[in-house]
Amino acid sequence: MAHPSQLGFQDAASPVMEELLHFHDHALMIVFLISTLVLYIIIAMVSTKLTNKFILDSQEIEIVWTILPAVILFLIAFPSLRILYLMDEIGSPHLTVKALGHQWYWTYEYTDYQDLSFDSYMIPTQDLTPGQFRLLETDHRMVIPMNSPIRVLIASDDVLHSWAVPALGVKTDAMPGRLNQTAFIAARPGVFYGQCSEICGANHSFMPIVVEAVPLIHFENWSSLMLEDA
Repeated sequence: MAHPSQLGFQDAASPVMEELLHFHDHALMIVFLISTLVLYIIIAMVSTKLTNKFILDSQEIEIVWTILPAVILFLIAFPSLRILYLMDEIGSPHLTVKALGHQWYWTYEYTDYQDLSFDSYMIPTQDLTPGQFRLLETDHRMVIPMNSPIRVLIASDDVLHSWAVPALGVKTDAMPGRLNQTAFIAARPGVFYGQCSEICGANHSFMPIVVEAVPLIHFENWSSLMLEDA
């Protein structure tokens, strides 16, 4: 998860987030090189009194500064489109979870099971135990098996919400009357935090998302316990 004064992204916990981080670094390097070149040209134009007649009127230079930006745009567009299609790829999920947004909590329903659903509320500050994070902990976590394709169906019961977990590279709007879907693979065990990312009312800041990725055997034990309690 993010820590105080952090400038970069959270550590990636899914293959898609890894790709997004690589693309971010790729695009940032291109922007850095362009900015450096433009700054050098500005400083050179301001500081020198010499004028080159070939720069004032030259077809070769005009060809270069027309083709070069087009090449740069291709270098940015192709990796971006590749990741965009990767993010939309659902494939054959091993588990499907329906996340339903309410004001101001989430309901999770494991559709592959007969009766496995629960509400997830934020834990109030006065009820936190040592080591828990304020405004991020919930009384029930969304538990998933690691290294398994997970599909999340996302909808809303009232107003617009957004189900977002940065470490997994997931952010999908929850809309009333519409069912959106996203997919991800948790590449390692851990607890990943997110929050509603669409302003949804007075308590918008108080409906966190907690995804816990565990080995498959632990997930099976957890689901058995949840079904027994139900």
